[in-house]
Amino acid sequence: MSSIRFFLVAGILATLTLFNFVAALRGYQSSMEEADLLLDSQLLDFASLVGRLDVTDNHEELRLGNNLAFQLWQDGEIVAQSYHAPEEPLAEFSNSFNFSNFDGYRWRTFSRQESTDGRWVIVAERTDLRYVLAENVVLESIMPILLSIPLIGLFVWFIVSQGLKPLTTLSTQLKNKHVNDLSAIDASDARRELEQVIQSINSFMARLNQSVEREKRFSADAAHELRTPISALKVQLHNLSQEMDMDNDSWRQLEGGVERMQHLVEQLLTLYRMTPDKFAENTQQVDLYQVCENVIAQQYTLVENKNQQLELLGDHCSITGEEFALETLVSNLLSNASKYTPEEGSIRVVVENKGDRMELMVEDSGEGIPAAERERIFERFYHNEKNPNDKTLPGCGLGLTIVSHVANLHGAQVSVADSSFGQGTAFKVSFPGKEL
Repeated sequence: MSSIRFFLVAGILATLTLFNFVAALRGYQSSMEEADLLLDSQLLDFASLVGRLDVTDNHEELRLGNNLAFQLWQDGEIVAQSYHAPEEPLAEFSNSFNFSNFDGYRWRTFSRQESTDGRWVIVAERTDLRYVLAENVVLESIMPILLSIPLIGLFVWFIVSQGLKPLTTLSTQLKNKHVNDLSAIDASDARRELEQVIQSINSFMARLNQSVEREKRFSADAAHELRTPISALKVQLHNLSQEMDMDNDSWRQLEGGVERMQHLVEQLLTLYRMTPDKFAENTQQVDLYQVCENVIAQQYTLVENKNQQLELLGDHCSITGEEFALETLVSNLLSNASKYTPEEGSIRVVVENKGDRMELMVEDSGEGIPAAERERIFERFYHNEKNPNDKTLPGCGLGLTIVSHVANLHGAQVSVADSSFGQGTAFKVSFPGKEL
């Protein structure tokens, strides 16, 4: 995720750097042009000095610095020259500036004919040394600007951070809100630019709160209202069973439909009870092994009716959680295992303390779940279309959804693998070893 702070700082620094670079480049070019004019002016002064030399009695080569050279020509002959000047003319005999190459260097030249005696004065200055001083002066004025960019960056970072502080405060307020706190955010101290954002957030949270409350009321009211007619149906079915033959397909389908409807209502009520706010209110230290013992005692009749072998292994271990939610998780896993395990099959429940985590595993010797279907079995009302027995078995398709929901509330991970019985499925729920 990109950072607004980084984007602003990088954008401002890039802009400053670009403008500083352009300004420095333009300043360098302008300074070098001024330096060129100044050095050419000095070369003119040098030519004037050379033109006034008296060389009538002294034809020896005159020694100057390595960066300067000159020649005096009279009637096509050299009458005076610096010691490293060549015998050929340093430049053309014309009143102008030019460039020339000799003695292994590039030279800036100037030639001029004296009006008094007609002599030609040609002077030259090495270009590599000509601009050394000028470049040093220009660079010394530019380098502080370039070196100040990191310091400017720190100031920009600080200013941008202060400017974004209201956003950070708003983010902290939202992050620190309780899971069931959908109240409006106080915008009295907010900056003008954030008022519209806070108003939009408050409006969204108000609509979300209304939607959540409607869903809660609908789920609870519908489930409670359905309990009464279902109970009445079961009573009527019992009365009818005393008056007619129950050993027929229509009766079994009717009875199975009522049982499925009752199971669906109970699962909906369970799903409603396990909202995050309800969960947070009832968390405590719970013995996971004891929870499994209690659930097995409650559901042992289901296992016994199918002559299934059920065993509970492991150790007593304590986790932070909601006892009813954990009982529901174990109950759904156990009933699911019993439902898909054939008669005289095997079911194993294992509770282990792994130190950094607590693991609950429920495995069976049933028909198993294909690997391609394991990602979808936690979806609401999901049925395996390829398994013809999946829709005929009792259930409403919410059991594993509730298992996943309870695991998420406890910060646990649910995984599905092959059973160690050789066939069947193993559900493993890994709880964090530390408190929530």
